Amino acid sequence: MKQMHITETVLRDAQQSLIATRMPFADFEAVLDEMDQAGYHSVECWGGATFDSCLRYLHEDPWERLRKIKSHMKNTKLQMLLRGQNLLGYHHYSDDTVRRFVRKSIENGMDIIRIFDALNDMRNIEVAVQECIAAGGHAQGCICYTLSPIHNLDLFVSLGKQIEEMGCHSLCIKDMAGIMSPKECFELVSALRENISLPIYVHTHATTGLGYMTYLKAAEAGAAGIDCATSCFSGGTSQPATESLVYTLAQMGFDCGVDTKILKKVNDFFIPVQQRFAASGVFDPYVLSTKTDALVYQIPGGMLSNLVAQLKAQNAIDKLDAVLAETPRVREDLGYPPLVTPLSQMVGVQATVNVLLGERYKSIGKEIKSYIRGEYGKAPGSIDAALAEKVLGGEQPLTTRYADTLEPEFDKAKEYLGGRAESEEDVLSYIAFPQQAEQYFDIRDAEKPFVAQYTIREVG
Repeated sequence: MKQMHITETVLRDAQQSLIATRMPFADFEAVLDEMDQAGYHSVECWGGATFDSCLRYLHEDPWERLRKIKSHMKNTKLQMLLRGQNLLGYHHYSDDTVRRFVRKSIENGMDIIRIFDALNDMRNIEVAVQECIAAGGHAQGCICYTLSPIHNLDLFVSLGKQIEEMGCHSLCIKDMAGIMSPKECFELVSALRENISLPIYVHTHATTGLGYMTYLKAAEAGAAGIDCATSCFSGGTSQPATESLVYTLAQMGFDCGVDTKILKKVNDFFIPVQQRFAASGVFDPYVLSTKTDALVYQIPGGMLSNLVAQLKAQNAIDKLDAVLAETPRVREDLGYPPLVTPLSQMVGVQATVNVLLGERYKSIGKEIKSYIRGEYGKAPGSIDAALAEKVLGGEQPLTTRYADTLEPEFDKAKEYLGGRAESEEDVLSYIAFPQQAEQYFDIRDAEKPFVAQYTIREVG
């Protein structure tokens, strides 16, 4: 019987895509032991926006969250998503920070680190891959899938060869917007299997309605595994449902290694959690409907849910269609970067600003300026000449690896924090998200029990 690995995403990408990563640890702690018995290949539980959300909204220590999850997961590999040199943030960090972060992630319980670069600039994942391997973790290199006049099968295969040469243990085709068709998936998985020997995992979203069909063709082409979400947190901008894929693949002769009775128990547990978020308005039904327009604007699930939230906050939800139409135009101006974090947020914000101000590039975000200067890596295609001139003013963009220009960060951050940092992990939290980490430290300090020190003196 053919094997198909299942990665369950409810603790990370599913809730990130549907409820903007607002699920606290307390909402799922009671089901972790059950999930550990389900037979998943891995449970994705960290990375992406979870780190930021823990500090900013949930007032949790993300490292402690990871350790707690690991204490329940004795039989199941934990998996995370890492943005290469960007780690979990939105700009490049120094090599010393990247190495420490990767090593600490593994020391705190991480098993598989899926590592990508938003531009598919493989120079930006090398350090993270090296450190993951050195620390005993499983390094999974990524190809960020996208459609454009310059992205084709030959380019993707060449990226796959680079990932294999780097020493990665496996490869993931990361289709963050759900735009990879069944035919394209079959052809890409097949081409990669013909040219490299790494196990190939496929990640997609149900956004456009293609996801289920795409996964079936991935299986037929010989993919090693797929990412799925327990059914009450599946569909829409999330992943296809775990139970549905397991049911279908079993009829096709695939052993997914999972216990379907436990899958039902896991889903039954999360149904009231989902209902509570729906009742509060955090789970917006908009993100559940099929968006075939995404085949044009290519906005990934997490980006779409955040975009809806941001426009609502500005009382400008009526501008959503205009922003979605502007997004591919901004992307073309920037040389067709794949829309994955942090580029997806950068492009989305710029498109929003262009629409709300009524004039294109009247205001240009500092991150977009950094991108045009080459600080995120090599743009896949040519950047619009007028836009580049507006930002660079005749200067030449950086062509070397940007991280080579960065000074070590860790020791300076440790000295700055002093006693507020209780661990190396605290220092790394601060480097990744300075403001959010300090706010969290303040809350943590305020919650500590007040201890009065006194001395009893004998009188007389």
